Amino acid sequence: MTMSSSTDRRAVVVVDAFASARCLAPLFRERGVDCIHVQSTPTIPDVYAASFRPDDFTVNIVHDQDVTATAAALTPYAPIGLLPGIERAVMLADELSERLGLPTNGTALSPARRDKFEMTETVRKAGVPATEQLLATDLDTLLEWYGRNPGRVVLKPVSSAGNDGVFFCDSAEDVRAAFGKLIGGRSVLGQENRAVLAQEYLVGNEYIVNTVSLHGRHRVTDIWKMHHLSANGVRDLPAGAELLPRRGAEQDVLVEHTLLVLDALGIRNGPAHSELKLTPKGPRLVETGARVCGADVHVPTGAAIGESQLDWTVDAYADPERFLGRWDTDYELARHARIVNMVSPVEGRLARYPKLAELEALESFHDSVFRVTPGDPISRSVDDWTFPLRVFLAHETESAVARDCVSARYLDGPGFYEIA
Repeated sequence: MTMSSSTDRRAVVVVDAFASARCLAPLFRERGVDCIHVQSTPTIPDVYAASFRPDDFTVNIVHDQDVTATAAALTPYAPIGLLPGIERAVMLADELSERLGLPTNGTALSPARRDKFEMTETVRKAGVPATEQLLATDLDTLLEWYGRNPGRVVLKPVSSAGNDGVFFCDSAEDVRAAFGKLIGGRSVLGQENRAVLAQEYLVGNEYIVNTVSLHGRHRVTDIWKMHHLSANGVRDLPAGAELLPRRGAEQDVLVEHTLLVLDALGIRNGPAHSELKLTPKGPRLVETGARVCGADVHVPTGAAIGESQLDWTVDAYADPERFLGRWDTDYELARHARIVNMVSPVEGRLARYPKLAELEALESFHDSVFRVTPGDPISRSVDDWTFPLRVFLAHETESAVARDCVSARYLDGPGFYEIA
């Protein structure tokens, strides 16, 4: 474990501050709160390594699977809060926050907040309508279940991130092939797939509801409607999203369902990222992550609303009185916002983006995040990890954002990428 001397300043602990959670430490520091980092494994997964900013933290404590030792290492810093940064950190954060007597979601329901099968079953047991599913460790049982649930189904890892390993199956042959690819393999987080989760395919639009909770009071920070397209052999590639107003017929039923899910899963403190489908039978949970939303969604949210899920997360720990004084107010859109994931149809080594200047000249262009820069290898986009570029649009006029979203999609294609 790497250690340094403690200070008299307040401190918050973040476990695995990777991806979007990398931005938490600077925000806490602006509020006079230092950040302590706990690295949950000796090695950071490749997909997150580049996002880690060790200089933003007072200390990095590498967890060696001894929770007692890690808790003892944190004690001298007298932290006021502890939270996970990414999905794989949820259970360790639950255990550490509980041991240290900090605001916590506790360990009793930790598996339900991490294991997607247990999550859905826990929601169902709480009386909340939930998806039909099966946890399969052998193909015969899975095929028998599929025989009772014909049509399109979804197969995916029990514990992963993004849309890693998600297969849409329309036949027994598809089910057989997907099971063979998943079982015994490893997720993007490096975990072995010892079982496969099979679920009914939910018909309807997909939404994101982001929240921050404090002592069971849930603040809805932003709601997004997802956009999908079919490309590169993938039927439902998440190609982007649009930020919705807080209130509306769709938002009201989605939020009501989300808050029931948070209570069922014991999420009383900290951020959560919930994905739902609005089906003909009503909302159904896809999954909830007890951590901040990824994909730098806080950037367009902040541009449109003035504050994001990250800002509310900092408030919950650094200024709980301020949080509790305004948690139940509605956010308002000062600007409209959308996200566009550029979808690569090419593979090789990227030389340049010939049409990048045209993209950045769009009236509502706000910012962008590159996963692939000139000189890097580029592959066809088939999941959340293979989008080469993410574009954020924001403007006071909704029509400008809608137009530029379509314009960005028009610019995308083989001509947007020059291969060396």
